Order: sequence, then structure tokens, then C-alpha cells
Amino acid sequence: MAAAQARQNPSGLLSIGQVLARLQDDFADLTPSKLRFLEEQGLVTPERTKSGYRKFSQSHIERLRLILTLQRDHYLPLKVIAEVLEELDAGRDPIIPGAAPRSASSILAPKRVLSSDELRRLTGASPRFIGEAIAAGLLPAAEVFPHDAVAQVNALLKLAEQGITPRHLRPLRVAAEREAELIAHAVSTRGVKAASPAAAEGALEIADQLDTVRAGVLRRRIGSV
Repeated sequence: MAAAQARQNPSGLLSIGQVLARLQDDFADLTPSKLRFLEEQGLVTPERTKSGYRKFSQSHIERLRLILTLQRDHYLPLKVIAEVLEELDAGRDPIIPGAAPRSASSILAPKRVLSSDELRRLTGASPRFIGEAIAAGLLPAAEVFPHDAVAQVNALLKLAEQGITPRHLRPLRVAAEREAELIAHAVSTRGVKAASPAAAEGALEIADQLDTVRAGVLRRRIGSV
């Protein structure tokens, strides 16, 4: 089957119909006209054959998935989505507006994992520093790490420059674990089925609200110092 598909599409590029087949399970309202509209807005630029047909690469599909997710799950207007894409194109990993704990790369590559070597190479952190973060419970004690660990380690390195080491952040990890328990309890009392999309959405909504409250408390405390 794979060999046959390769012969039919040796370039690895996909037609609009093939793109729809890949994305419509997650985005049921996606249509050819919507794809063309996103192209007209300059958010995605598929390649063109000599006959003028649009062809999409895997990177185009990942870009479309990000755009559609930002529209559906985060209610972002196209102007803001364009700004997020500009940041990505510049090699940065922007935080999604209104979703402070979540970066754009978590949507682009939700299943991608990094080895210890990759994490150190991308952040410049030493093996000892990564070990300290793991010991403090700030990173998972595993052979591989989620992609958003890059942003976490970079933040930890900047904090360390200010004298705040991973060891100092153990209380933060404990507080986060308690908040996770609080969120899980709040979601369960709504009667929402565990591990369902509704439960995940509700949990993220509560997490955003807690972040807003925490930031306000922190700002007031800083102001009183």
C-alpha cells in the first residue's frame, strides 16, 4: 500500500482532497473553500503544480492543524493567529494568547518527544542541571521528555541566573500538584466523563483561571516588598 501511494505521489505532496481526509476527523467543518480562504489570508502557502493545482506538504498540514486549533479551541482571530505564525517562522515558540501554560509547539508536535541529549543541545543545559530539575520534580524522571520541556528548561536556566535554582522551586511543584488535584476534583463534580475532550477543556479553563488569580496575588506581593 505505501509503495503504491509513493508511486502515485512521488513528491510526497498532497492534494486538497487528501489534506481534507487527514484533517476532517479533527475538524469536521473544514472545506476546500476554507482552505482557499486561509491561503488568501496569507496564513498558509501551498505549492503549485505547472497546471496550477495546490499541493500541500506535511509542514503545511501541521501549520493548518495549528491554525484550525487556535481558531476552534482558543477563539483567536486570524490577525492574532498570523502573529503567532510569524513568531514560529522566526524560529521562536510563542505562548498562545490567553493560554499562558501552552506554547504553539505543543499543538504543532503534540506527540513529539526529546531525548536527554536533544534537550541539552536545544537548551545548553548541563547534565547536572537537568538532573537537578528532575530531582526537584520539575521534569519527568524518564529517558525522553515532552517537547515543551525545552521552554521549561530555558525558564529554569534564566531563574538560575537570578539565584533561583531547581531546588528552590520544590514548593512550586508541590503547589502545582495540589492545584492539579483541585482541578481534577472540580471537573469530576461536574459529572464530566474522565479523559474526555470536555474534561480536558474544562481542566484547561480552570487552570487558566488559577493562573490569573496566582499572577494577581504575586504582583501584589511583589508590590508590597
